[in-house]
Amino acid sequence: MLPDEPRPPTDHTPRPDGGAGPARCYRHPDRETGIGCSRCGRPICPQCMVSASVGFHCPECVQGAGREVRKATTRFGGQLTADGALVTKALIGINLVVFLLAAYVLKPWLAEDLSLFSVGPQITGYPYGVAAGPDQWYRLLTATFLHVQLWHIGTNMVMLWVIGPSLEAALGRIRFLAVYLLSGLAGSAFAFLVAGDFMNSLGASGALFGLLGATVVMFKRTRTPLGPVVALLVFNLVITFSVAGIDWRAHVGGLVAGALTAVGLMYAPREHRTLVQSLTVAGMAGLVLLMVLVGMARYGG
Repeated sequence: MLPDEPRPPTDHTPRPDGGAGPARCYRHPDRETGIGCSRCGRPICPQCMVSASVGFHCPECVQGAGREVRKATTRFGGQLTADGALVTKALIGINLVVFLLAAYVLKPWLAEDLSLFSVGPQITGYPYGVAAGPDQWYRLLTATFLHVQLWHIGTNMVMLWVIGPSLEAALGRIRFLAVYLLSGLAGSAFAFLVAGDFMNSLGASGALFGLLGATVVMFKRTRTPLGPVVALLVFNLVITFSVAGIDWRAHVGGLVAGALTAVGLMYAPREHRTLVQSLTVAGMAGLVLLMVLVGMARYGG
């Protein structure tokens, strides 16, 4: 008999009345059966049979097989997906929709309401924007999806498409999204922390610099030649500090946050990966909050 063929029942479960006779289902002793589980051989009735590629399995063997199968993951613990760039595409879509609304449809009030705008009481006599308190802190995030100039949205989305898919495929969707959002928030928080009494900033550049920093870490971790990504990073830093009107604070804050978050995600030991990665994300979120609170202390908030 071949190993995968249905095996006759070997467990002659006693009859309820104590008599002898045909095998009975091990889960329903009152039911006679001539079929056994093709894996363990225990007798099973029609209600307990689970169809298999060959023969039938009992419910316990089916459950045990499910526990034995491990889901395939990326190198850094993310779930493998058919579309490794889905989150990147979604982020590009959100940015484009917000751009169209802010630049052409709901102009100018939407941009004014979503930008990283903050004024201290030393200028107006009362704080406004982020400095006004938690009810305005949403600007720390919304500003990272806001663009009002075509060249700005164009260059940022091209950059996101260039570096996003490979990083998303390596990290998985959730981890990639965490790096993007934390980098954007950290860039906004750092800008608020060092801006002084007045600031007005917008754009996804802080989040993109975070992805650049994470890509450098990924190349280092996977022993990929660093030349191309370092050249791209240096080029963007040169533009950051040489072109007037660019908020270097958001760029630097996002870059550092993205790199640090990536270190925690990519160097986490396999046996404690989930714990270390969770603590990394929580720690970076806590650092963002700390920067905002320290910035608020300037205004007595």
